[in-house]
Amino acid sequence: MSIRKSLKKVLPPISVTEQEALDAGDIWIESSIYQGKPDMDALRAIPRADLSADEKAFMDGPVQELLGMIDDFELANSTHIPQEILDFLGENRFFSMIIPKKFGGLEFSPYANSTVVATIAARSGAIAVTVMVPNSLGPGELLMHYGTSEQQDYWLPRLAVGKDIPCFALTSPEAGSDAGGIPDAAIVTKGQWNGEEVVGLSVTWDKRYITLAPIATVLGLAFKVYDPEGLLGGKQELGITCALLPKTHPGVELGNRHDPMGQRFYNGTTRGKDVFIPMDFIIGGQKNIGRGWQMLVSCLGAGRGISLPAMGVATAQASFKGAAEYSYVREQFGLPIGRFEGIQGKMADIAGKTFLLEAMRVLTTEGLGMGLKPSVVTAIAKYHMTELGRDVLNSAMDIQAGKAIQRGPQNTLAGAYSAVPIAITVEGANILTRNLMIFGQGAMRCHPYLKDMVDLIHSDDSSADGEFNKVLRKTISFSVKNSLRSIGQSYLPFTRDAKSALPEVRKYEKRMNSISAKLAPLADLSLAVLGGDLKKAELLSARLGDVMSYMYGAMAAIRFYEQRVEDRQQARPFFDYAIQWSLMQAEQAIVDFINNFPNTPTRGLMRVLTNTYSNSVSGISDKLVNELATASMQDSSIKAQLTHLVRTLPGDGNDINEQAFKAKHAVAHLLSKVQKALRKEPVVPFVSFENALNKLQEKGVINAAEAEQLHDYNEKRKLAVRVDEFTFDLELLTPEETMPDVTPEPENSKNEAA
Repeated sequence: MSIRKSLKKVLPPISVTEQEALDAGDIWIESSIYQGKPDMDALRAIPRADLSADEKAFMDGPVQELLGMIDDFELANSTHIPQEILDFLGENRFFSMIIPKKFGGLEFSPYANSTVVATIAARSGAIAVTVMVPNSLGPGELLMHYGTSEQQDYWLPRLAVGKDIPCFALTSPEAGSDAGGIPDAAIVTKGQWNGEEVVGLSVTWDKRYITLAPIATVLGLAFKVYDPEGLLGGKQELGITCALLPKTHPGVELGNRHDPMGQRFYNGTTRGKDVFIPMDFIIGGQKNIGRGWQMLVSCLGAGRGISLPAMGVATAQASFKGAAEYSYVREQFGLPIGRFEGIQGKMADIAGKTFLLEAMRVLTTEGLGMGLKPSVVTAIAKYHMTELGRDVLNSAMDIQAGKAIQRGPQNTLAGAYSAVPIAITVEGANILTRNLMIFGQGAMRCHPYLKDMVDLIHSDDSSADGEFNKVLRKTISFSVKNSLRSIGQSYLPFTRDAKSALPEVRKYEKRMNSISAKLAPLADLSLAVLGGDLKKAELLSARLGDVMSYMYGAMAAIRFYEQRVEDRQQARPFFDYAIQWSLMQAEQAIVDFINNFPNTPTRGLMRVLTNTYSNSVSGISDKLVNELATASMQDSSIKAQLTHLVRTLPGDGNDINEQAFKAKHAVAHLLSKVQKALRKEPVVPFVSFENALNKLQEKGVINAAEAEQLHDYNEKRKLAVRVDEFTFDLELLTPEETMPDVTPEPENSKNEAA
């Protein structure tokens, strides 16, 4: 018996839905990571994405106006999104960023789409979700790629101006991540349409978690088609199909809402029983019956890399801004809390990961802007960027502590904290994405021969043996080369190459080459030894996916540092932390993978090939943590660059924090002067910082102008460290109602404002 036929008996068959998912999308720079040679030339040659003149005008016009209309705290305490906001979104084409201009859309780049969504998300997750859904997976994109000309000409102009609001229904109570298992069914039958008997579909469905469903006027719907009477031919099961139904169509039920963590975007259910629809309702017409899953996974690649990653970045930037400014303004024991090493550990992690997130956002959208749909990269972006956003937010909550947990208009973190679990859940639960998709799809798409080999193994063509043997020989040669490269890179550091012109980057590039060289033989050996069982060994495959993912993050950090930062000297500690953290995670994933590989002889071979004999990995020094935490509290260009998505508005929480932050920087030299004077001759009784300033002015230590500047800072400081207060019936009090002109302070806090 041939090797191919023997393997065919052992390997589990690939389902139609699995095959279509594997065939969907493009491969990009992630393939070079998998193959052991990160393509830094290709990375540096990617065209830089910037906002066009029209996109800048949209950001400074409609987006800025929208932000002024949003009161996220009021929205969270309401039932509905104000109709004026929904009307504004439609009239200003927020729902049509992906729709071509010829249909009345904005036709923005993926980078611009991401920037718009992220900027809105930094103010309100609910409004950001409302905007992102029509511009992600849904009727608009499906129509653009697969709709008939008649469908495009009718629906796209209406969607572009918000005359119709779309939603797309895929998830059912019985099938979430296993979309191929949806029970919603359509039977090919005859029925009445426009006064005539026509062949159509009788559809029954029950869907949940459908964003915008309660306010949608047109429903995109996925279901399985069956033809028991053979009206369309001899085949009975025709596969997943996508259709577009007006809400007004008889039998369509839309309206009931879910309550996703108190976030007020519209999310709900849709149902229908024996609803007859004509073939014209199928996206692309009757010829697209059974092509629905292929259509969905092809379109999902782009949207998955834009919307939810953008929300992760927005969460991180808002957290970084709030935590950095609070750490500098808030003082305990006479010092800014950002000077305490416990806080610095959290602050450095926030700053470094925010740098990494912005770098990944830019790189991913630049790839999408090239017309690519890299399914593995967008899965990496969706999983890791939402998880990193959650990590950063949790650290910011720890730093702001009591201030962070008191809800109110001045709290800049509470809304995001409630919304974070939503991003982790939708468009494929993160657990599934990490454990099954990233490496599972990545191995099949990025390996130069594996997909062809698997296709040939499952082929029914009797002549496939010869072609399979050719591919097998190429695969073995590829694996041997990978093993030799890993040995060289692991044991002979001088063989590692780097092409960056920057010395501080070259050392990291060499380290990346070494890690990537180790990944390739680990993947080859695991596939050879475990075969189809690797798909079931989710913890193992997840770790290989982690190596790919963190290497992608490291590549993004290098590109961003080399091409985007305005001042490399200021950005250096941010870059160092981001890339060191990424490489550390990749190294840890390799250690954990080898330690847990179930085959002892193979585990020993893996150790030899990768020079991995201990559990030690490179770490981040306390010195870098201290340096980065201190840099985070500076009013620098890199801080501005990493918080550019957070647009302050007069009087909002971010504006209050920023004013105090900038005011303290402006009087830092005067505060030092005041501290020295108070140490030399304390003011007794201290009473308040204001009283101390008045006494120092009377003594001539500070002049009138300096006293005025210090008093101004102190008022802004008190406002920044306060939290919102309510009456017993939860009616909000204004700062004037809660803050007396003179606030007594205990003696041991006399230097707190300084």
